Formats: sequence, C-alpha cells, structure tokens
Amino acid sequence: MALPGGYWGRFLRVDLSNRSIEKESLDDAALLRECVGGTGIGAKNLLEKVPAGTHWDGEGNSVSIFSGPLAGGPVGGAGLFSAVFKGPMTDLAGSTQANGFLGSYLKLQGYDGIVIDGKADIWSVLVITEGEARLIDGEKYLGMDTFATQDALTADLGLKQASVFSIGPAGEKQARFAVLSGDKGHIASKNGLGAVLGAKKLKAIVVSRGNLKPKYFDEQKLTELARALMQHGRNFSNGTRAAFGTSNQLANTYKTGQLPIKNYATNLFEPHYEKFTGQHLRETFTHRPKACWGCSLHSVWMTVTEGPQAGLEAEEPEYEALAAFGPQIGNLDPGGAVMLSDLTDRMGLDCNETGWVLGWTMECVDKGLLTPADLDGIDLKWGDVAAAAQMIRKIATREGFGSILAEGVMRAAGIVGRGTESLAVGTLKGATPRGHDHRARWSELIDTCLSNTSTLEASGGAVVNMQQFGLPPVKDRFSPSEVSTANALVNGGMLFYDIAAICRFTAEDFPCLIEAINAATGWDMTVQEAMTVGRRTVNRLRVFSLKHGLKPEKELPSLRYSSAPVDGPVAGLAIRDVFGDIRANYWRNMGWSETDGRPLPETLAALNLHDLIKDTWPEDIK
Repeated sequence: MALPGGYWGRFLRVDLSNRSIEKESLDDAALLRECVGGTGIGAKNLLEKVPAGTHWDGEGNSVSIFSGPLAGGPVGGAGLFSAVFKGPMTDLAGSTQANGFLGSYLKLQGYDGIVIDGKADIWSVLVITEGEARLIDGEKYLGMDTFATQDALTADLGLKQASVFSIGPAGEKQARFAVLSGDKGHIASKNGLGAVLGAKKLKAIVVSRGNLKPKYFDEQKLTELARALMQHGRNFSNGTRAAFGTSNQLANTYKTGQLPIKNYATNLFEPHYEKFTGQHLRETFTHRPKACWGCSLHSVWMTVTEGPQAGLEAEEPEYEALAAFGPQIGNLDPGGAVMLSDLTDRMGLDCNETGWVLGWTMECVDKGLLTPADLDGIDLKWGDVAAAAQMIRKIATREGFGSILAEGVMRAAGIVGRGTESLAVGTLKGATPRGHDHRARWSELIDTCLSNTSTLEASGGAVVNMQQFGLPPVKDRFSPSEVSTANALVNGGMLFYDIAAICRFTAEDFPCLIEAINAATGWDMTVQEAMTVGRRTVNRLRVFSLKHGLKPEKELPSLRYSSAPVDGPVAGLAIRDVFGDIRANYWRNMGWSETDGRPLPETLAALNLHDLIKDTWPEDIK
C-alpha cells in the first residue's frame, strides 16, 4: 500500500543512554491511518515501549514527539506537535501539545516525529539540521531561562530560522509541573514534560527550517480548505477572538461563574475583571503581531503602558495565564499578570499549576495555616505580585519552600497538612484544572477527573459544539446525566485535533478539517472514522494508565474542587454528591466497566485493539 500524502514515513529515535540516533521507518500505510499522528502514534509507542513499574524519571520512560499529515503545508496552526510520555503530576500517561513551528520544521527536515529514549549521563541538546540529527554538549546552557536558551543556541549554531524548544531552570530541577517551552512563548505544559526531559538531561531540541516539502494528494484542494479553515477561525465568536485574543470572552466567563477567583474561595471580582479582558488589554497596552506556522490569527507581543510594570515587553498572556495571575491570586493589576506570565514561561513552569499553588499558598496564609516563616520569609498575601515573583523563582530552582510547591498543589497540601488539604483544588490523581472555575463548568470538571491525557480530553469548553460531530447539543450544562453522556459521546472527536497535530483555533470547523486531511493524504476518512481514531487513542492511554496503577478512588475531585460556590451566579450548586453517578454513567457510555472504568472486551475489539483484552481482563483469559 502506497504511503499517504503528508508523510515521510520515517522518524528519529534518539537513545540518550548510549548517545545514538537512528532513522526508523514509519511507512505502514494501514498503521498511519489507524493512528494518524501526534497523540495517536505517541499513545501506541507509550503502551508498547513503557512497561508497568517504569518510573516517570527512569531510563525506561519514552517521549514521543510527533506532528501530523498537515505539518509543513498551507494549513495554519499545523506547526503544532504532540508529546506523549509518562508524567510526574499523575505518574500516569500524559499528552501535551505546543504550537509554534517545531512540528512543521521537523517535517521540512524530512521527519514525521522524534522518539526520545534512555537517560544521559551528561546534559545534551538535540540539533536537527540539513536532514541530519546530532547531540551536542548542553552544559553551557544550564541555568538559562527558555528565552535565553533559544537566543544562545541559535547564535552558537549560526541559525537564522530555527525552532528551539527547551526546559528552563524548573525542568533542570525536575519541578513536577515543568514544561517544554519554545519559540518564545509556546508551551507543552501538562504532566511535567519538562521534568521528564530534565531527568533525561536533555536541555533543548533545535530544528532548523528545512526545504523538504512533503507531497500531498491534492495540494490545490488542500490550499482552498486551508483558506476556509482560517476564515472560520477569523469569524469565530463574531471575530472577537481574532481581534482580542483568547481573553475575548473573559467578561462572560466571569458573569457565568466560570472565572477562578482566589482559589475558589469566592466568585466575586467586580469590577476588576474588566481590566483583564482581551478588549481592555489590547486597547490599553501597545502590541504587535506574533504568528505561528501559517497563521493570521496572531497572538501578540505586548508592551505594558501603565502601572508598576509600565515599559515591560512580553508576549500577551493567553486567557489561562491571565486567569492564573490575575483573579486566581487576587491580583488587580493586569500589567502584573503579564509580568508573572512572562516569568513563568521563562522559568519553564506551567502557568495553570503555578496559579493553583500560589493561590493555595495565599489562602493558607490568609487563614493562618502558613506564615512568612514557613515561606522562607516571604509574606505571600493576596495580590502581591512581587512576592509571587519571588516564589515562582524559588519553585523553579526548588529552593526552600519552593521545593514543596514544586511538587504541585495536591502533593504540597499533603506534605504541609495542618488542614491545608481542604483548600487544594485538583483531582486525587494529581491533575489540576485548566484556567476556569469548573464548579460552573461541569463538562471540564468531569473531563479533568476522568481524562487519560492528564488534562482536558473530551471537552473543549463549557458546552462543546456537538453538532459538528453529528451529536445533539447539550441543553443543561448542570445535568449530571446529560453532561456526562455528552462528554462520553464526543470523546475521540476533541482529541483528534491533538492526533492530527493541529491548533483547535485554526481548525474548529471539524468536518472541514477532515476534508483537509483527506486532501493531504488521499484518504476518504469520515467524521465518524476520525472520532474512532480518537477513541482508539483514548483507550490505549486508558489501558496504559490502568497497567501503571490507576485506581477508581483516584478519579475523584478534591474537597475544594467539588465544593459549592459560596457566592456568585452558581452559589450553592455542588457536583460532589452526584459525582459517583456521573462517573458511572460516563464509563458506561464509553463502553467501560461502571465499577472500575476498565474498557470492556467488546469495546476494545470494536476498536481493533484485541491485543489489549488480555492485559485489561486477565481473569477472563483462560
């Protein structure tokens, strides 16, 4: 069977233990259609190559970094890559993505992906130029933040066009929520990818822009569909997101109770929320475009023009960073949020988890459960931006109390004790929410607790656009049965974006995305087949995590995460009492056991995963 368009049929396998790099084939056309790319290929590699008992920081952990069939071509946002690995936040499967240019530049070098195995004795940097890969000494770059690392490497290597993704001080010290950060502001942020690479002593990955353009089945049609996808992205939300960024809906988020405020202690932030909207930021601060691969839905570089941070130039924070460093920590200064977001990116930390640990610590201080003496003399009060910056640096370098916070909020609360556990926002398996108050966003609370990627898997907002997947819309976002059923039915569709390795903002028209993939590859894939590819990937990740110790008692929200808001639009509404029924209904609709969440044999068989039945149901195999 001929190789589909959009693929080279090869990837790089890097073994850091013996410092070897091999080119391996990926030319099985049937396998490519079964997995497509990104998270799909990564999940298969993880399940097959990382046995139970492997520690996230061990030599046996394997990191897959793959693009999709649209990378390097005319579709905007296809510079994305997806990384799959066993991560430290949950000690289970993790999948995380970053935009920018690396996915496309890798394709232009003639490769579909990279697999990183082993564990080095010395710090290294992986460099891919002129179709070849090599490891160079990484010692001189230690201690550098992610921006400085990019500048130093491109200068030292004499590269004018290159994508550089690196770990900051946080990854070097293996803070559990360390990230892989690249192209100055694009972050692969979930489940501690930066810590995994830090354990492997890989400081950075450098890929220069090559000139090996992939071949497509119907390039003219693909170009037309790329324009249609981009136009859909520009028109989304009546054009307000294109004009004002991902914070364009922050006001509505606040008014519906979905903005995280002071660690879920309150839902009131009026009138301060207005200063954190994309409209206010872009109308108040000066800015200039900052693009990803082939994308005109520009994020922006921003210069703060007022307040204590006036004169600071940094990337405009996405909504989640603004939420984390504004209302979540009680900060009233949007310029301060810009500064903290920039610092977090440079140190190589996840903005979401950083916001949760800071907010938790501030509430503990406010309630007298922690004192400045506990915090190395830092009086970390609500809204204190300077103190927050001090603590971020201590987290990244694992200094003093920062080393406790570097464990993430759920583990930090367990270490500190003193009743602080009741204030920790997260799941019992260690994952934490994205940048919303999920007590008013049940689809994402359910998803966070039951996800197999370590972050959102099935949902893409409080109410997903179900119609584009051929499913009925959600009428009541607080109906336990309706929301959990919808999450299950749509699962596979939302994950397919990460499998195709494409930015959701540039490809939200899902049927059009599938047409584009067909134009690139020559397939005749349908929306339903794409969702099946997604569900196959979900089930692979599920089986992996079950083999690695996932138990039902861990798939629950913490006390604060499942509490009833004390004020605001949804005051008194709590998910805690119905979560058991929600979980059972979700598992049933996923084709999993209602009691322990194991994929049923008939579910695995229907997904052509027959080989996983014996691993999942050993008691039934004679």
